[in-house]
Amino acid sequence: MMLIRYLSQIGRYFLMLKEIFNKQTKWPVMKNLIFKEIDDLIIDSLGIVCFISFFIGGVVAIQTALNLTNPLIPKYLIGFATRQSVILEFAPTFISVIMAGKMGSYITSSIGTMRVTEQIDALEVMGVNSLNYLVFPKIVALLMYPFVIGISMFLGIFGGWLACAYGGFSTSQDFIQGAQMEFIPFHITYAFIKTLIFAMLLATIPSFHGYYMKGGALEVGKASTVSFVWTSVCIILFNYILTQLLLG
Repeated sequence: MMLIRYLSQIGRYFLMLKEIFNKQTKWPVMKNLIFKEIDDLIIDSLGIVCFISFFIGGVVAIQTALNLTNPLIPKYLIGFATRQSVILEFAPTFISVIMAGKMGSYITSSIGTMRVTEQIDALEVMGVNSLNYLVFPKIVALLMYPFVIGISMFLGIFGGWLACAYGGFSTSQDFIQGAQMEFIPFHITYAFIKTLIFAMLLATIPSFHGYYMKGGALEVGKASTVSFVWTSVCIILFNYILTQLLLG
């Protein structure tokens, strides 16, 4: 019974994706909605992303340095390990899971509140495609999400360099040598491909849970929690699949 419920929810999700791109809202209205979503979802997330990335990079560098106790292991490996960890996993995946909490709960609660207060029904009565009006601007806004992850990568490595150089774990020159060593440009491409997929999940899964919720104010809170859990699960799952496909 539970399997059938899950399958019907997945089917409804894909039907929702199809409906989002039907019957577009007029461009002058859509343009304003897109700019509002960029402000709410991208610009408002920069502070927390910068803060977390900087300190995560520092922690990765310190923990790597503390584990390289063998004098035969060169110190520049601290910079190498920090760069690889931040670019491949911490910036794209770890930040996306945190954004599932921040962006996801905001999207679910805002659309869920519109459902509870019958604003979505009012849009439908006026002949507006409510899914296109509410979800499409979020998808377009989150096309800028790789920009946020790019800043996260830079700050993660910068935080690692500061922690390493000023914490006395290795010299600045060693860290920079390690950060530049055996750099594979495709790793950046891989991280940004992952990020775009995660952006799509971050825009659509919380919207799905908000749009199709039933009940009152209490259910809006429950829907936010459920959307966070499922967005996180999908991000981790797609992270594994994309890593296997692109790097395997």
